[in-house]
Amino acid sequence: MRSGSRMTASAVVGSLVLFCFPSLARAQSPSQVRPVAHVASIAAGSIQGIVQDEQGAPVVGAMVSALGASTAIAVSDRSGRFELRTLSPGPYLVRAHLVGFVASRGQVVDVRPSGRASSSIALRRANTGTTASSSPILEAGTGAAPETPAPATETVGAGGTPDAAVNDDHGEIAWRLRHARRAVLKDATLPEDILAGDAPVDTNRFDAPSFFGRSGGSAARVAANFFAGTPFSGQVNLLTTGSFDTPQQLFTTDNFSHNTAYLALGAPVGEHADWTARAALTQGDIASWIVAGEYTTRAPARHRYDIGLSYSKQRYEGGNFAALRYATDGSRNAGALYGFDTFSISPLLTLTYGGRYARYDYLERGSLISPRVALTIAPAEHFRVSTMVSSRAVAPGAEEFMPRMDTGIWLPPQRTFSSILTGRPLEAERTNHVELEVEHDLASATVLVRAFRQRVGDQLVTLFGVNTPGAAPAALGHYFLSNVGDVDASGLSAGIRAAIAGRMHGSVEYSVTRAHVSSIDNLGYLLVLAPSVARVDPEHIHDLATSFETEVPETSTRVVVLYRVSNAFAHLAAATPPPAIDSRFDVQVRQSLPFMDFSNAKWEMLVAVRNFFRETASDQSIYDELLVVRPPKRIVGGLTLKF
Repeated sequence: MRSGSRMTASAVVGSLVLFCFPSLARAQSPSQVRPVAHVASIAAGSIQGIVQDEQGAPVVGAMVSALGASTAIAVSDRSGRFELRTLSPGPYLVRAHLVGFVASRGQVVDVRPSGRASSSIALRRANTGTTASSSPILEAGTGAAPETPAPATETVGAGGTPDAAVNDDHGEIAWRLRHARRAVLKDATLPEDILAGDAPVDTNRFDAPSFFGRSGGSAARVAANFFAGTPFSGQVNLLTTGSFDTPQQLFTTDNFSHNTAYLALGAPVGEHADWTARAALTQGDIASWIVAGEYTTRAPARHRYDIGLSYSKQRYEGGNFAALRYATDGSRNAGALYGFDTFSISPLLTLTYGGRYARYDYLERGSLISPRVALTIAPAEHFRVSTMVSSRAVAPGAEEFMPRMDTGIWLPPQRTFSSILTGRPLEAERTNHVELEVEHDLASATVLVRAFRQRVGDQLVTLFGVNTPGAAPAALGHYFLSNVGDVDASGLSAGIRAAIAGRMHGSVEYSVTRAHVSSIDNLGYLLVLAPSVARVDPEHIHDLATSFETEVPETSTRVVVLYRVSNAFAHLAAATPPPAIDSRFDVQVRQSLPFMDFSNAKWEMLVAVRNFFRETASDQSIYDELLVVRPPKRIVGGLTLKF
């Protein structure tokens, strides 16, 4: 039954790709360089426009933000103009902020691949409609408003004594107000004569209430101006997730017991950089959380930095014997720090270099370093040649602690894992990778050709649905890991990215690889559990990866589909021979909910189903996804709030 449904899904998605592929409509941006291995890459677009006040005059220094499939921030120039570049296709919420102006209402701008959308933003001055005699407005918590003296005139009589003005109030309330003793709050507020510069400040006098009051008021004003003048953007996800192998498992009562809360908050750093903070928390039999921070420099810049760090903790509170066997204290921790610099040596030459350091407390040699260097040359317009050299270290179970953002769903650790051999420590996989890639922009697409070679030490194999002798059965939320041996591989791939039929954007990549696994470890044990994992003879691997994304503006619906077919996916031992060709998929549906929108916040509903185990990386081992045996389908659903 499972084989039949899998082949049916393969035929349906494959037919859609073959049907839509010939209708290439739009060009890929020539300045956007994307690796071939990332099959979901789509040509970027941009938004340009002008910020004006209510008089039609340009507004200088306004912070313009765009929130959608990606986030971008720009600052308006002397003529009020701005441009937001390298935006992934899709709808964006565009807003402008500037101190002294009322924030603009959000505008929804649709960005097309390789297209440039326009937006005109109007800001209204905050003091419009007020007079010079209006009372000043202070930030909340900064102290009382300064006293405004009543307008009065005094005349000096013949005896030298002042006569009261005609509008002088001699009532009881006025007399009590004039003779009331000043309170601490009044001392905390700078007097009017000091604000106006009419009286000097006595720097030798130290009065505790006044000193600390003025300090507190100044700090509060700085904080209020920071939050009022910084165009924050963010996202909140309230999701639930579960795993299933059969329809019966999908509808069990405890399948959706893993709830996840996700928060992202970002803001610009000056005019040329952005920072983003992320956090996610899940609760269930696996209680875990993850926090991360990122700092990125916006293009164009001679040096574009990408720096970040993350830390994750997983605590298992269930009763699975296989999970408890390798987590004696019930918890695992992992942290990572990375930094990359993209150096534009010249308009024709770009160098990217950097590395990643990670620490896993459950490994004997827990410190892993992964350097990478890439060089891109553009000898002619619409033509690029890139080369990359990397050494990538991957810890077993790393995909649970360091989630990527490629699929747009950020989840903390939710599954447990252990070594398939009792007492055998887990070893990290290390991949040395070299590749050469050529890209050429044609009239309506970008064609890519790539050649690569890699040497892998301690290749990881991942086994779901395995029951080891003398142990309790492993549930869907647990998997076993082992190192199968060393791998030598070399291959060629060709791909194309394009816009299809106007509303659809897609990519197709075909690769053929010759690989050989040597020094196989645990051969006898693996032959019993999953014979297809032990690749004794050299083999030729044929792989077809497709992706397409479509939007339906009439219903505000967005659909993303990733689909991969290969002849080298591993299988469990079974009475019937496994199929010669197998497939993996990832389907996401995002539906906007405009009736729930308020102010500048936008709501959308998310439903996603996938049986991919790992995210795609350009320098990962060719066997990383192929040697994942029987991964269960993961379903994610919930609400997303973008502001």
